[in-house]
Amino acid sequence: MEITQDRPDAPQTGRRVAGEDPAKREQILDGAKRVFMEQGFEAASMNDITRAAGVSKGTIYVYFENKEDLFGYMIERERRRITETVRHALDGQKPIDETLAGFGTLFATHMTADQTIRAMRMVIAANHRLPSLCSRFFSATPINPVSVLQEYLDRQVAAGIIVCDDTEHAAKQFIELTTVGLFKPRIFGAMEEVPSPAAIEKNVTAAIRMFLAAYGARA
Repeated sequence: MEITQDRPDAPQTGRRVAGEDPAKREQILDGAKRVFMEQGFEAASMNDITRAAGVSKGTIYVYFENKEDLFGYMIERERRRITETVRHALDGQKPIDETLAGFGTLFATHMTADQTIRAMRMVIAANHRLPSLCSRFFSATPINPVSVLQEYLDRQVAAGIIVCDDTEHAAKQFIELTTVGLFKPRIFGAMEEVPSPAAIEKNVTAAIRMFLAAYGARA
């Protein structure tokens, strides 16, 4: 029987092209996340990340160009995770106020969480040396909380439930309203503790009331 495993033109069954193993990529990102959260962006080293991820430094550079690139992908992964979480809150057939309550609570809880606040502070602290990192952090991605909320609002406009000619702007307004008085005090250290569920619920309830007063369809 001919053995074809070592032939250049043979299919590489059971092997992945370098840098394309999703499990290995997640392993590296998980290790990097632990190091960044514990030490901050500036203090974290690739050696620390190598040890935390349990891989060689050469393996890390197969997947990521440098520490900035690795941090950027970690942030993008977290953004995708929260986006998928809040997207599920918009999938149901509940009344709009209940749906916005679910979305707003999830979003506000995430944005004021210790992990999110630490990540944003890291970006701000590194901005003087790496302005591209801050730009990457805040750059729009095709799928994000604003875009998924906008899609939901488009459906509500089509159904005659709200009246709005700029659903992207309306989505941004609602998202901002859910964290009014919570996010800035958290990011600047005036509010050291994570806001209570009651505080978030109060914020989101007020946001829904204001949002529907502006955009709710009138009989």
